[in-house]
Amino acid sequence: MSPVKKKKLTKLRKKLDHLDNAFIKLIKKRTIIVDQVLMLKDFKNQIVDRKRIKIILNKIKRKSIQQNIDHKITRRIWKNMIWSYINYERRNFKKK
Repeated sequence: MSPVKKKKLTKLRKKLDHLDNAFIKLIKKRTIIVDQVLMLKDFKNQIVDRKRIKIILNKIKRKSIQQNIDHKITRRIWKNMIWSYINYERRNFKKK
């Protein structure tokens, strides 16, 4: 790799690092809200709402297409995030 390309690569990676830090802050905010949602659930079987998951994924696909983003990437990201939080809720569910 040429020195010029290496310098550009370093700058782009710094931009990615900055975005990653922003994502971490958003994930923290999302986790706080998920904790609040979890407190409202009375039974463990209320954690997974397949109808809502389908609606969310369809909405993300539509928004991705509108923004000219590869919808397969956003679908995979959201699907992983949704199921990661489902797992989180299952681990943290406390029966009342």
